[in-house]
Amino acid sequence: MALPDYEGWACFAAVADSGSFTAAAATLGLSKASVSKAVTRLEASLGITLLHRSSRTVTVSTAGAGLLGEAQAMVAAATAATEAARGDRVDLAGPIRLSAPMSFGIKVLGAPLAAFLDQHPAVEIEVMLSDARHDLVAVGIDLGLRIARMEDSSLLARTIAPVAASVIASPAYLDRHGTPRHPLDLAGHRLIGYGHRERTMPLKFHRAGEEATVIPTGPLFTNNGDIMIPLLVAGGGIAVLPDFIAEQALASGAVVRILTDWSLPQSFLHLLSPPSRLRPARVRALSDHLVDTLKRSCSGAHAQHLALGSG
Repeated sequence: MALPDYEGWACFAAVADSGSFTAAAATLGLSKASVSKAVTRLEASLGITLLHRSSRTVTVSTAGAGLLGEAQAMVAAATAATEAARGDRVDLAGPIRLSAPMSFGIKVLGAPLAAFLDQHPAVEIEVMLSDARHDLVAVGIDLGLRIARMEDSSLLARTIAPVAASVIASPAYLDRHGTPRHPLDLAGHRLIGYGHRERTMPLKFHRAGEEATVIPTGPLFTNNGDIMIPLLVAGGGIAVLPDFIAEQALASGAVVRILTDWSLPQSFLHLLSPPSRLRPARVRALSDHLVDTLKRSCSGAHAQHLALGSG
């Protein structure tokens, strides 16, 4: 049985990632001719075209696109094995790509990342903040923070802590429209939708021996919670928001909690990573650091309130 052409796969992945044989050669520390020969050799052995070349551009073929994820995984596994072997003998160094929800990243991640970089100055962290759920493997992310009820996934997940949330509105809104005493009362109110759900995804409330389901209705739905605080403060409606977004407005009294004797399905902060359990030492170190620091930050006073039912 012939061994896989690891060099050819690595060169193909590098060219596909960079869009250029020249850039791939610089990344790999090889000559452009060596990279070109390696990809040509791999294509010949497979009997397919992986890359379309022209005098100005290089594009991934349909066949190449179908194999690119496997090539990237192969390179990542080999890189991780090498770095894991060296990890106990050298200082942590090199890049880490981290993704996180926009509001959570802005409000919570700064201090933990600063502390980690202070301990490991040779590490370089690229932080991608977005409320979209990226495919970690496809976009080359090492670690991803996500707030959600986890569905079946091939990703490795470490559950960090529950994320507290509350049903909130401004005193001015409640003075004008009345304070709901039961979740079903929300049907007569303006609900501002938040999360990665369809507008009509029901909110399921629970209390000892009782449950109630509410279909959100309202003129605004968003996947980012920061925009909702000024809307709520201005009396725009009622919303369910994580406490880390609403905490300043709650502390100042600009908004208040309602329906505090009811709860929503528990949601958690998770740290996700691609399926390979072999990761560079720097990635393992950041993973442990985030789990430790974020668990402590999430276990404060927020945790006594409602938990958010969507991420």
